[in-house]
Amino acid sequence: MKSVNVRTRAAALCGALLVAGAAPAVAQQHLDRGLTATISLSRAALGQEPLIEIQSDNDGWGRSVLRIGQKYELKQGETVHEVVSVFGPASIDGNVRGDITVVLGTVTIGPNAIIEGSLVAIGGNVTVQSGAAVRSDLIVVGGGLDAPPTFAPGRQHVAIGATAIADRLADAIPWITEGLLLGRPLVPRLPWVWMAVLITLVVSLLFALFFANGVRTSADAIAAKPFTTFLIGLLMLLLTGPVTIVLVASVVGILVVPFALCALVIAWIIGKVGVAVRLGDIMSGQTETVSRLVTLRSLLLGFAAVMLMYMVPVLGLLTWAVVGVTGLGAATLAFTSAYRRENPARPKTPKPVSTPPAPGPLDAGPDPEPFSPGFPQAPALRGNSAASAVATAMPSATNLLGFPKASFLERAAAFLLDSIFVLIVCAALGLMDHDENAGGVILVMLAYHVGFWAWKSTTFGGIVCQLRVIRLDGTALRPVDAIVRGIAGIFSLAVFGLGCLWIVRDEERQSWHDKIAGTYVVSVPRNWPIG
Repeated sequence: MKSVNVRTRAAALCGALLVAGAAPAVAQQHLDRGLTATISLSRAALGQEPLIEIQSDNDGWGRSVLRIGQKYELKQGETVHEVVSVFGPASIDGNVRGDITVVLGTVTIGPNAIIEGSLVAIGGNVTVQSGAAVRSDLIVVGGGLDAPPTFAPGRQHVAIGATAIADRLADAIPWITEGLLLGRPLVPRLPWVWMAVLITLVVSLLFALFFANGVRTSADAIAAKPFTTFLIGLLMLLLTGPVTIVLVASVVGILVVPFALCALVIAWIIGKVGVAVRLGDIMSGQTETVSRLVTLRSLLLGFAAVMLMYMVPVLGLLTWAVVGVTGLGAATLAFTSAYRRENPARPKTPKPVSTPPAPGPLDAGPDPEPFSPGFPQAPALRGNSAASAVATAMPSATNLLGFPKASFLERAAAFLLDSIFVLIVCAALGLMDHDENAGGVILVMLAYHVGFWAWKSTTFGGIVCQLRVIRLDGTALRPVDAIVRGIAGIFSLAVFGLGCLWIVRDEERQSWHDKIAGTYVVSVPRNWPIG
């Protein structure tokens, strides 16, 4: 068995166990030709056993060793093929026929050590004692090298970083091995973690005091629409990257990017404080808006509950993700609500309805003008004109013009659902296997939207988000309208999505392809029929 196969199999085993969230156990199994794996997740968190240890016999060339989460020691007189150590120190005083790779761990090379390959240390300090030999390259990145003046590797010598950098990284190693790899952001036994918790609590209290209205509005938004708040936060997270790229591509927008990111971070903190307040309200049974003192009490209760969940493996990382995304969505809803209060929409003045003048008194002459049955009588027209105008504005089964225009977030959510559906279909058809099939995916996306617009005036995403596409007169789309709208939509997306972002500033909430095709997107009630 070649050493590269051992390393590949070991990495695959590590990823499979960590992603699947293996239960605490000590398992030992033979994988292939003497390859042995010993895994312990329960006691590894206490530093009693290696997180993962893999050794293999290489047909007389010695063992190939991979260790994650514990110190490795090669004593004098022992021989191994190669050594890979991650998140743990390594002490070598024997013979290594191949390479030594140590990531985020210190390396000590004893006086009897002979390394016939290369020594690579990333994020750790290297100490070489007098008499040791490295026959190939010596590479140290993010750490320092302590070696006698007479020491020289057989080939290249590269050192990037300093001892102080490695010391800082060494402090984070227990958090990675006992926290991040186990799916929890909070490791109780680390003192500096509690210092970070204290700083986070102080910042949360300050935000709750200085941004009390925003925090309370965020908590109320979560209480009213928890699932919608989470979806909006997820959508904002997905749009952050594309919007930043658009701003940078416009050159002028580069100046806006730092301020936008700072505003996003502040909103995220306010939202997370709102999540903690909402949890505290639930725990204390608080249901009404109250004073700041009660809000601080709810914050302390919710903060303590969140910190306790952060300590639980797997659940802690899931809690961190859900709280962050929900907080971002809650802050977005709070900002939208505040903006609408400060900038209320101007009521639209109805257009005056022209009515014919009232007829004068009839002439009682002998020869009155004959009555034409094809011309409507003036009193009947005058009496039904207002009712006709109201009936025209009311939505019906064939005219949806009376419904409100859909917002940008509603339309973006529908498009995201449609994109996921189309990508699943394309993957099933094998169109995602090669890069040259990207054009086929775009054609499937175009055909999907055009077909459903012409058939039902909506798509799967539109059905979920309760959206319908209509013409300017309120009627359903014709096939030609759907084709024009689909082709124009490609143009709106091609210019960095500016045609779609136009919805945010347009009074009628129309995108560029809406204006080209002459369409609106309206929001209908949940029980409104499809088609």
